[in-house]
Amino acid sequence: MSTTVSATDPTALRARLDRAREAAGTAGVDAMLMAPGSDLRYLLGGSGTSFERLTCLVLPTAAAGRAPVLVVPKLEAPGYAAVPTGELGVEIATWVDDEDPYALVASLVGGASRVALGDVMPALHVLALRRALPAADQVLAGPIVRELRMRKDAAEVDALRRAGAAIDRVHARMAEFVRVGRTEAEAGADIAAAIVEEGHSTADFVIVGSGPNGASPHHDLSGRVLEAGDVVVVDIGGPVPEGYCSDSTRTYVLGEPRDADVADTYAVLQAAQQAAVDAVRPGVAAQDVDAAARRVIADAGFGEYFIHRTGHGIGLDVHEDPYIVSGNRLALEPGMAFSVEPGIYQPGRWGARIEDIVVVTEDGVEALNRRPHELTVLPA
Repeated sequence: MSTTVSATDPTALRARLDRAREAAGTAGVDAMLMAPGSDLRYLLGGSGTSFERLTCLVLPTAAAGRAPVLVVPKLEAPGYAAVPTGELGVEIATWVDDEDPYALVASLVGGASRVALGDVMPALHVLALRRALPAADQVLAGPIVRELRMRKDAAEVDALRRAGAAIDRVHARMAEFVRVGRTEAEAGADIAAAIVEEGHSTADFVIVGSGPNGASPHHDLSGRVLEAGDVVVVDIGGPVPEGYCSDSTRTYVLGEPRDADVADTYAVLQAAQQAAVDAVRPGVAAQDVDAAARRVIADAGFGEYFIHRTGHGIGLDVHEDPYIVSGNRLALEPGMAFSVEPGIYQPGRWGARIEDIVVVTEDGVEALNRRPHELTVLPA
């Protein structure tokens, strides 16, 4: 009988911590100082929260021979009770309001000459740590951690599959929400509720771009009333309980399209999205996937209307490395997960986008979204 390992299994987390410590040493830093956020969740299984009080995972290199230490305000320590610190080999150091947490961190890293700080650490903590460690150069930890996070393991891919299936179930219900006479905001509120109903922890974002609003890729929601003949872009997503995210876009039309060019233009978009997915395999440069989609759209005369990159990585963050964009020569590797989402946006008229999350496999690609790519006609 096979066993599915959770993305937050202590054994997997311990391996991540070990890899991160080795990577820090290779990068030439003495320690990484990680604030609450997705990087901390990746390493410990819990993201925590960041306020004016410092919470910081002090992660020395493997060569330093010291255990990682989670520095946390005593009043917030109960929030980390679910983190298996003992199994992870992580010590806990608490502090109270009349103590200096920055001096505590400085004592834990000894005579460090170079420390890497988490990319999302608030400036008030960054500057205070600079004062506490005046002899240490500060660099970003992002380039170190992203090299680990870009390559998803089997448990992470499984979590992304569940996220993809959950958001597909929401798209399958779109006729319930996107109806003539309703506003984008009304439809969006129901879609957000359905995202949670279908297995997500929260709805991170809901875009319902109808008619001319669909020509704005990040339109969000408005009071515009949906009309017969509208082309409607619906881009939705959120995290499942393990923290891994969904993100999928489909384009709908309410009855017969108002504009005569919708079917032909949408066919170009569909071909472009498929060309990009077909280009994904190990060893291919990220920019070549972008080029595959862009070439189809440009050859059809719509190049000026494709105004964003073809895709972004996804995992514990909706947007993370790798980015599928011109100029990114990164060679794709098995385990890399990202969106493939070309769009055509005609200002003042209408827009369309098709988005799937895909994962690079050992010999090709797996699409994690399975809803049809055709322009879906909803009742007018």
